Amino acid sequence: MQYRKLGRSGLKVSAISLGSWRTYGQSVDDTATEACMKTAYENGVNFFDGAEGYGAGAAESALGRVFQKLGWPRDTFCVSSKVYHGGSQPNQSGLSRKHIVEACDAALGRMGLDYLDLYFCHRPDPDTPLDEIVHAMNELMARGKILYWGTSNFKATDLLQMYAIAERDGLNGPTMEQPRHNMLNPDRVDQELVPVFERYGLGTTVYSPLAIGILTGKYNEGIPPDSAMAKNEGMRKRLSEAQLVKVRQLSEIAAELEISMAQLALAWCLKNPNVSTVITGASRPRQVEENVAAAEFLDRLTDPVMDRIATVLV
Repeated sequence: MQYRKLGRSGLKVSAISLGSWRTYGQSVDDTATEACMKTAYENGVNFFDGAEGYGAGAAESALGRVFQKLGWPRDTFCVSSKVYHGGSQPNQSGLSRKHIVEACDAALGRMGLDYLDLYFCHRPDPDTPLDEIVHAMNELMARGKILYWGTSNFKATDLLQMYAIAERDGLNGPTMEQPRHNMLNPDRVDQELVPVFERYGLGTTVYSPLAIGILTGKYNEGIPPDSAMAKNEGMRKRLSEAQLVKVRQLSEIAAELEISMAQLALAWCLKNPNVSTVITGASRPRQVEENVAAAEFLDRLTDPVMDRIATVLV
């Protein structure tokens, strides 16, 4: 496994990490959850990503049951939670100081932990001033509840304002951002956030590297009846023939490199020096092993190969 610094921080995270969206505590039972997490850990994965909104807390509870059962030393793994989607009552969602603090305590309770390594604002909150968010996150750091804080899907302009607030008030700005990043959606990491990377050394924990499964190639010849996309109309609406044309061409490149299409997509993400870790999902240990192996194939993505990929993605 390759380990990378989380932005300019000293924290080292595995290049491939394991997420829990729509899987653990939801569509995947505890036995499979434990098998996937154990396989990930044994293959060098040291970062597990959660959120209060994943299954209304069920995902984090499932992660917590595995942490408690397997008893890994706390200094051998990192855990995140994300705050925003907590409930239907007025103060059970958003990024007010009240919800940020209470959601952190709730996440720690679900996972049976004393602190979170990473704590994200899951999405922007137009109702909460940015200085309230910065101060609340720093309060949790001072209390030892979180070690690093960051954002997810925040605009570069908002991030720059947060850094300005932190600098003005002698506080810590965001260490990391969690943006979507994949071959079909590269613009945020490759363009919008570049000034923030260059000025502040922002780290990234990118999600959706396989574009809801499109970049696995499993939809190249149609939608399998037992697939997630077949059961989800919203996902089907996000699939286009133009995307499939690109993925079919990319699949040919993957075959030449003797790796799977999914591994090509993950390795492509990791070629970006501003990507700290790629969050992957898995419901079976074999998927974990395939995803982890992608980090071993970066040397196959030579400059000529990357140029061919760029030509396909135009």
